[in-house]
Amino acid sequence: MTRSLALVSLMALVACLAGCRLEPAPEPDPQGGATDVAPAPASPEPKGSSGEAPAVVPPAQAAGAPEIQATYWMNTEPLSLAALRGKIVVLEFWATWCPPCRTTIPHLNTMFEQYKDKGVAFVSLTNEPREKVEGFAKEMNMAYPIGGGSQTGRDYKVRGIPHAFIIDPSGQVAWQGHPMAGLDKAIDAQLKATPPK
Repeated sequence: MTRSLALVSLMALVACLAGCRLEPAPEPDPQGGATDVAPAPASPEPKGSSGEAPAVVPPAQAAGAPEIQATYWMNTEPLSLAALRGKIVVLEFWATWCPPCRTTIPHLNTMFEQYKDKGVAFVSLTNEPREKVEGFAKEMNMAYPIGGGSQTGRDYKVRGIPHAFIIDPSGQVAWQGHPMAGLDKAIDAQLKATPPK
């Protein structure tokens, strides 16, 4: 019984970290050139002294964060990155139909409670309509700000969800990855590197 439970837990973790694909992989150009779909920018690969990938993107690799938009908001007034300048922003993309997204919600709720009074703003965006999101958000006790009907994921070149970004107080993308693959460590590192104003 214990081995079965451990196997189920392991399978759930693997599925969670795999995420849900938003769109099919781009087809290669028959001429051997680049496709018209740009890949999502990757987190840096260099390893630190501990053998783990660094939590914060080095300044040379940092990129300005595109502005966010949504057709409706829940748990908040309408938000913008311009209005959040000076804070560290955790921007997460998700959907109700994505099982790994559902798995990450309790973790995001915990982090929201842990960091909301430390100058860290959480923004969770989905492209789904209010009628799909509202009941789901209540059922899952999603306490953090949610923007819906959003196409901002395209601007961030998000190909799979859940996917999170950390935007530093100056408006630069400082980290990106799966919300359960080091987001909390990356927030702690960002708080030390660029304390919110």
